[in-house]
Amino acid sequence: MLLRTFYDESLAQTSYLLGCQATGEALVIDPHRSIDQYIALARSKGLRITKVTETHIHADFVSGSRELASKTGAQLYLSDMGPVEWKYSYAAEAGAVLLRDKETFQVGNILVQALHTPGHTPEHLSFLITDNGAHEPIGIFTGDFIFVGDVGRPDLLERAAGIQGTMEQGARQLFRSLQMMYDFPEYLQIWPGHGAGSACGRALSAIPQTTLGYEQRFNWAFSINDEEAFVQAVLAGQPEPPFYFAEMKRMNKVGPPLLNTQPFPQLQTLEQVQVQLAAQVKVIDTRAANAYAAGHIPGTINIPLNGSFLTWAGWLLSYDRPFVLIADQQEAIEARRILSLIGLDTITGYLPVSIIQQWQEKGQAVKRLQALDVHSLHRRLEQEHLPVIDVRAASEYAAGHVHGAINIPLGELEQRLHEVPVQQAFVVHCQAGSRSAIAASILAAHGFSQHIDMTGGFAAWKMAGLPVEKKQLIETR
Repeated sequence: MLLRTFYDESLAQTSYLLGCQATGEALVIDPHRSIDQYIALARSKGLRITKVTETHIHADFVSGSRELASKTGAQLYLSDMGPVEWKYSYAAEAGAVLLRDKETFQVGNILVQALHTPGHTPEHLSFLITDNGAHEPIGIFTGDFIFVGDVGRPDLLERAAGIQGTMEQGARQLFRSLQMMYDFPEYLQIWPGHGAGSACGRALSAIPQTTLGYEQRFNWAFSINDEEAFVQAVLAGQPEPPFYFAEMKRMNKVGPPLLNTQPFPQLQTLEQVQVQLAAQVKVIDTRAANAYAAGHIPGTINIPLNGSFLTWAGWLLSYDRPFVLIADQQEAIEARRILSLIGLDTITGYLPVSIIQQWQEKGQAVKRLQALDVHSLHRRLEQEHLPVIDVRAASEYAAGHVHGAINIPLGELEQRLHEVPVQQAFVVHCQAGSRSAIAASILAAHGFSQHIDMTGGFAAWKMAGLPVEKKQLIETR
């Protein structure tokens, strides 16, 4: 048996290739849209991908299962569990084999058993693996059921997809799925679908895999034996899911479009970008925050092409409206790949970074953003009343914030601009500075000109020993 992992940092997501070297067959579990990596690895190991499957209808990325099965001719396996409204509607068209609880299939000499482990989603399956010649399983692919140190959140159907009344039901299903795991040996290896940084759980570890016995000892979810207490604990403090999760659920249910139908974005001109800005097409400047702050084309928004690019692009870009990137060709290619992971395929073009210089050479002015360190801002706040906008998550705000600050999480900023002070100076900040830099660019694009970005964020404010207020967030919407 051969096992290889593929970890995507931008998604904090793991997919797997399981191969039988005796027969040359391989199974890919939970692939995303960058499918060439699976094909290349299989070929390098003398394997052919004959089967593709996934643990559930994903909310945080576009599944690559359909794409990979189509390209390789592999058999697609999908869950047939859960209510009818959350079954795969494209399964028949794709010729998928539908799996029920405890059904099995072979990958060469390896036995794969599907186990219904609902909670994160109603249709969720885990895959129990028994190697050739063994009488006990070696491990289990748990998808978004059990993580290292955490479990999959059960609130996404309600909070992201809008299916009311499903949070508590999912939490109870999750509790019962966990109890079922006591039937398996402690040595069972657990291969989870996500690591630290994923929004599919609350506090995932960065360790890539674990064992059932370890999790039963140290994972908080196994320490609560009362169902009612577990329901309260698993639903408490879950972060707000990104807006794009709802679209991912829909897309993965009906069947993601094949990537080979998507044209590559075209290089654009200065004249074209002027027309697009006038038409309110979003132009995303992917340079580092400090470069953008030092000078940018008015009306553009800064989402730096770094580890958080996918998350904030998913929050801030629309699936039904085109957008343009400011990035050099190789960066544009990488940005397109990353955005394709969450189905943001409406890039109409890109402009090289040199467009900023061209803009100035044409006699056009660039804009600059204001920023002050925490000490300078504190002195100014003591002398005059400046409103403070805190763009962190509500849970971060509740744990401690600058006195009098208004909480408007970054992902909601464009929908709540009416709450932002007009025609006066104000402060914007986040935890360490990256989110507030994006927020400052959004505010500038919408015509605000007097906002000041607090460099270093709330972390620097606390480190400096400046006053902090703690209280529960009062919803203002």
